[in-house]
Amino acid sequence: GNFEIFASRGEEDLLGRLIDFTIARDFPEIDGDPAMRRVRWFDEVCRRTAVLMAHWTRVGFVHGVMNTDNMSILGLTIDYGPYGWIDNFDPDWTPNTTDASGRRYRFGHQPQVAHWNLWQLANALYPAIGEVEPLEAALHRYVGIYEAENRRMTMAKMGFAAWQEGDSALVEALHRLLHAGEMDMTIFYRCLADFDADEMSSWPALFADAFYSEDGRTVVAMDFEAWLRRYAARVRQDAL
Repeated sequence: GNFEIFASRGEEDLLGRLIDFTIARDFPEIDGDPAMRRVRWFDEVCRRTAVLMAHWTRVGFVHGVMNTDNMSILGLTIDYGPYGWIDNFDPDWTPNTTDASGRRYRFGHQPQVAHWNLWQLANALYPAIGEVEPLEAALHRYVGIYEAENRRMTMAKMGFAAWQEGDSALVEALHRLLHAGEMDMTIFYRCLADFDADEMSSWPALFADAFYSEDGRTVVAMDFEAWLRRYAARVRQDAL
């Protein structure tokens, strides 16, 4: 938001000075001529934001109010008001009651909102950079970095040694089950860490605490057991 103010006022000199001051103070590792430093700086801002969004997804954090002036140029979590963490897995959940109708800042939409915010920052920085292509390239890299980081973190949570073909479908199926069964995301992954792929019979007791209600468990019981069998087979592949 600080950069957008100067851009909206046409104060390009102040905008450039703010960019250069920010780089010198907070990104001293970025070197090169002034024009190149600004480009590399925006690329780094996109990278840090992508990694941050992957971490939010990993732990189930919901910021609640992702306006552009509530986003840190440093890739940090700041200025959150009605924030929260999802309990039962629900990509549409938001702690912000004023966003309840549109749910723009819902849990599952945060990576897209961050990308949109970076587009607005790119528009604001354009007068100080003067080239569209490097800004667009950095925005494109944001998508790739988020996907790679989210995959890496998901792989660690699932206990996979490496990502294989079919893993995306397995994770998507899990998300549908977590949602349909109103399962606690954090508790589920803690239980999954103790799951024995060679001992399927123990799963009802192992995952009991992950369900908020008996109704939820009943709704997904058969599909959840079938998913665990798929997961067990997948885990055993890593041991081969």
